[in-house]
Amino acid sequence: MTASITLRHFAVVREITGRSEETLAIDPGTTAGAVLNSLVEEFPRLAAIKRTAMVMVNHTYANLDTVLSDGDELAFIPPVSGGSGARHFEVTDQPLDARAAEAIVRHPSCGAVLTFIGEVRDFARGESVTALDYEAYAAAAEHQMAIIADEIRDQIGVDRIAIIHRTGLLQPGDASVVISVASPHRAEAFDAARHAIERLKVLVPVWKKEHYASGATWIGSEAEYQQDPKKE
Repeated sequence: MTASITLRHFAVVREITGRSEETLAIDPGTTAGAVLNSLVEEFPRLAAIKRTAMVMVNHTYANLDTVLSDGDELAFIPPVSGGSGARHFEVTDQPLDARAAEAIVRHPSCGAVLTFIGEVRDFARGESVTALDYEAYAAAAEHQMAIIADEIRDQIGVDRIAIIHRTGLLQPGDASVVISVASPHRAEAFDAARHAIERLKVLVPVWKKEHYASGATWIGSEAEYQQDPKKE
């Protein structure tokens, strides 16, 4: 049974396709990436956006692997105006895609593309970690990420940066945060990535609870609250 989605077009995509929106019939399991491939096949001039466009489903940033449902609104967002930089800040409960973050910041003028991936480790505070539970004040977190990017632009001169943090229950080995930066030279890229992760730990309202066999602990910057394992 087919489903129906609305595909919206903006800026250069709208000009190339000659339409601002269209209704598509899709098969079950169709992904946003499959729709993009079909669009590029119909309009070869759009091939370049496959590297740079961001995916938005129902007004929320998603990825090319997102499976579409009946009634969804899909858009492929070309790079937005606002200077020579490329910036993306996101809090999501979906698995993180480091390659997608790199695609956002990559540019021919940049010889260095550096990606930091923070992963859940399986041992902390003398105990084996079974899971981490991340919670965020998403809107405020994304605002603070933008402030960090402003600091990096002003202090280091790098203005191509993506910061994406995951929320929800994560297992050891899962990626909790991805930071990608691009710059003409490697030294600035390393400085920018280090600044981003260190300031993220200070400014961005994201909290984590570590789960162990013996219980769970909310990890804080100044204090930790040990919950009674019987209440877990």
